[in-house]
Amino acid sequence: MGEMVKFPSNGQQCDGYLAKPSSGSGPGVVVIQEWWGLNPNIKDIANRFAGEGFVALAPDLYHGQIADEPDGATKLMMALKMDQAAKDMAGAVDYLAGLTAATGVKLGCVGYCLGGGLSLYLASLKPQIGACVIYYGVLPGAQPDLAKVQAAILGHYAENDQFASPAAARDLEGKLKAAGKQVGFHTYGGTQHGFFNDTRPEAYHAEAAKLSWERTLAFYREHLG
Repeated sequence: MGEMVKFPSNGQQCDGYLAKPSSGSGPGVVVIQEWWGLNPNIKDIANRFAGEGFVALAPDLYHGQIADEPDGATKLMMALKMDQAAKDMAGAVDYLAGLTAATGVKLGCVGYCLGGGLSLYLASLKPQIGACVIYYGVLPGAQPDLAKVQAAILGHYAENDQFASPAAARDLEGKLKAAGKQVGFHTYGGTQHGFFNDTRPEAYHAEAAKLSWERTLAFYREHLG
């Protein structure tokens, strides 16, 4: 269903995983990786979006590097330069917007863990983003300019999360509402950070993953067509 592609990123190139629906076209969604990198799980999520009728592109923000244990993931995440990540994500938006397969005026973005924070950051950088989804967002080293966000925002957070606490989620939701943004955050009882990742049995929560997925699809269909 998907394939690796290359797209321009501020005069250089970035790799990404592109998945298209069987119909050949649909609304575009940028899928932003967890701290592990562009691994099979993120590619599978892109494929799942394609299976629901979306054209999904997951940029490789670590440029070929993948971690499979927390220490390695921490090192990769902390080494990530926000200016380069911003260029790569912006390049992904421009590439996706230029595909004839991607229909609609606006694009969506979704991210998990590190990518959750980057999802909101991307929405603050690119007005083409009309629907932004955050999964337990963590964003070290950068703070998005909320005034520049033009997207509707949907947030999914865990009840027990030492990285993106419910208190931090409430604070962010309050700031977004104060900035006049259309926002809806959900906290899922009995869950922990990473509850959507079905390759991590220590964190995966099937019921919360299913409900958040259904809410995400409904949100995109409302705002992206």
